[in-house]
Amino acid sequence: MKLIIVRHGDPDYVKDSLTQKGFKEAELLADRLCRLNVDAFYCSPLGRAKDTASFTLNRLNRDAEILPWLQEFQGMVRKGLIVKSCWDRLPSEWTVNPDYYNRDKWNTTKLMQSKNVTEEYKKVCDGIDELLKKHGYEHCGSYYKVMNSNHDTVVLFCHFGVECVILSHIFSCSPMVLWHNFIALPTSVTTLITEEREKGIAVFRCQQFADISHLYAGGEEPSFAGRYCECYNDKERH
Repeated sequence: MKLIIVRHGDPDYVKDSLTQKGFKEAELLADRLCRLNVDAFYCSPLGRAKDTASFTLNRLNRDAEILPWLQEFQGMVRKGLIVKSCWDRLPSEWTVNPDYYNRDKWNTTKLMQSKNVTEEYKKVCDGIDELLKKHGYEHCGSYYKVMNSNHDTVVLFCHFGVECVILSHIFSCSPMVLWHNFIALPTSVTTLITEEREKGIAVFRCQQFADISHLYAGGEEPSFAGRYCECYNDKERH
């Protein structure tokens, strides 16, 4: 099967929708996705994801199933009196601790144990396992048991943080590296494909990560959303 994970367009977080640029990006994304033979669409319940999906769904006269666990990742941590997202940490906070690079230990640190990270991570892992099982692939350790071998194409409209959680579970790695060393820009497309080299056993391989060729093809510059300043003295987001 083919699993396609799409990040929403350039966001207007105040309105939980898209900016004008984001709507243009979603149109160009639809040009790309409408060429595919998609078996099922799934979407986050948040407005910016639904608005992104609407361009593709309206053209195809299709619907997407809304899945609550596809909303932006809700794992939070407490540092003193401040509660913040677990997946937006400064390098000095996490790179010095090797546990953050370990798939079994990243969420056992004092910081990650301060709020709800483990519970929220499990919700997403259980959600993607249930979805993949529905499409014929059952999670089994670090691989997938093939219950119904198929060529289904499944598209998820969601968010960068939760995308990294999904990938970390499928690939059995810590999400910290994905959250902090990778970036999926708005309307980027990540494509995973199954390989069944042994009968009854499948693994997912990443064929594309955060591809935005549809934006370049449409003459649209990629959004900065999700990135931070390239150099410390730059005026962009710190």
